[in-house]
Amino acid sequence: MSKPHSRREMIENCIVRGLLVAGVPMSATNLLALWQQGERQSLRPTPTEVLGPFYKKGAPNTSVLRASGDPGFPLRVSGKVLNTRGELVPGARIDIWQADHAGHYDVTGYRYRTQLLVQADSEYGIDTVMPGHYSDRPAQHIHYMISAPGHKTLITQVYFATDPYFEGNPDKNYAKGSIVHNRECVRPVQLYEQPGAPHASVLFDICLEKA
Repeated sequence: MSKPHSRREMIENCIVRGLLVAGVPMSATNLLALWQQGERQSLRPTPTEVLGPFYKKGAPNTSVLRASGDPGFPLRVSGKVLNTRGELVPGARIDIWQADHAGHYDVTGYRYRTQLLVQADSEYGIDTVMPGHYSDRPAQHIHYMISAPGHKTLITQVYFATDPYFEGNPDKNYAKGSIVHNRECVRPVQLYEQPGAPHASVLFDICLEKA
């Protein structure tokens, strides 16, 4: 039995054989090159993760979750919101919530919770602390729920490659205990040493699917 062709192979076959043509006169070589360019420009959606039991509606719109004097290692998380076509997604709403440095969620108030409205540049950023561990979910993480007009709502989480839970090798250990479902959600952590103010930084871009 012959091996099934991939989507890419089938489309390349159609172009080469003249079964797929452009709306304007174009050689098969140029048409194939344009299709391949479009394939490269398409982005994969951010993987989904579980919602978890600690989501709470009505969080304030604030980019500063860490109050002066809060214990815990300062952390900056930032990124932008795109879709799988590579387009910016202004107007996206990002709910973010996490445990404090000791692994505790605020279920009566809104500490370490925010609901950001993304502006025209589609960028976001929060100043917070590195979340703590707790027994039910021993890997440090921050929860996300992102919604935008014309796009599918995304529920995901970001994890940290420096977390001791991954034993120095997130490529090998990310799936340990079935806590993390996708390696892409484990992000590198950069450490910055400023006079009297060391902090960590994580880049976490969001890619949404069109509805």
